Amino acid sequence: MVSDVHGNARDLARSGEGADALICLGDLVLFLDYADHTRGIFPELFGEENADRLVELRTARRFEEARALGARLWESVGGDRATLIEKAVRKQYAEMFAAFPTPTYATYGNVDMPALWPEYAAPGTTVLDGQRVEIGGRTFGFVGGGLRTPMRTPYEISDEEYAAKIEAVGEVDVLCTHIPPEVPELVYDTVARRFERGSRALLDAIRRTRPRYSLFGHVHQPLVRRMRIGATECVNVGHFAGTGKPWVLEW
Repeated sequence: MVSDVHGNARDLARSGEGADALICLGDLVLFLDYADHTRGIFPELFGEENADRLVELRTARRFEEARALGARLWESVGGDRATLIEKAVRKQYAEMFAAFPTPTYATYGNVDMPALWPEYAAPGTTVLDGQRVEIGGRTFGFVGGGLRTPMRTPYEISDEEYAAKIEAVGEVDVLCTHIPPEVPELVYDTVARRFERGSRALLDAIRRTRPRYSLFGHVHQPLVRRMRIGATECVNVGHFAGTGKPWVLEW
């Protein structure tokens, strides 16, 4: 199981070795690597110095200044922002989806562009969002995307829409989401020094339906990677872009 792949196609191609299936919890796209400011769509277009400045502003939660910097830079390239981003994302998706083994079960992250996935998902890749599937005799539920934030990443939805997808999944053995439940220890990123958005609806569903596992990603360097909520083992399956190692679920 992997999450937050962020452009790591090389390790992704090996991640399903010896497994019955690969599960991916989203964020295939690398827009900007906070650990290496030379990697991603943003530095490819605007250079490392501007990437350094953007990370500095975002880390300081100066989001209005970060957006103003971005607006000036996009204006400087003279092209259509959406077209340039889509072109770069398509290039990354071609690599990412080609690296998926068969079978793969995947859902979207908050930086993904769901509208493009059908063009790249091969027959061995099943994309799920607000849906359930049986894998190895167990029921898995999938909910993709993130909640709205000042970062304004591509696949952020309202709390109400997210809660409806959680409700649609219902009772499952394994609840797979991109974002974690709204628990301070699980949503705080120790490197970015901020609380990411977790889901209250997901937390309520864990307490109510008591899945065996709640598995997620999104927070790259969480204060706590694993904890129990009642009968449920909650696990951040890891920042795959940084580790290159999948998290293994065994029955």
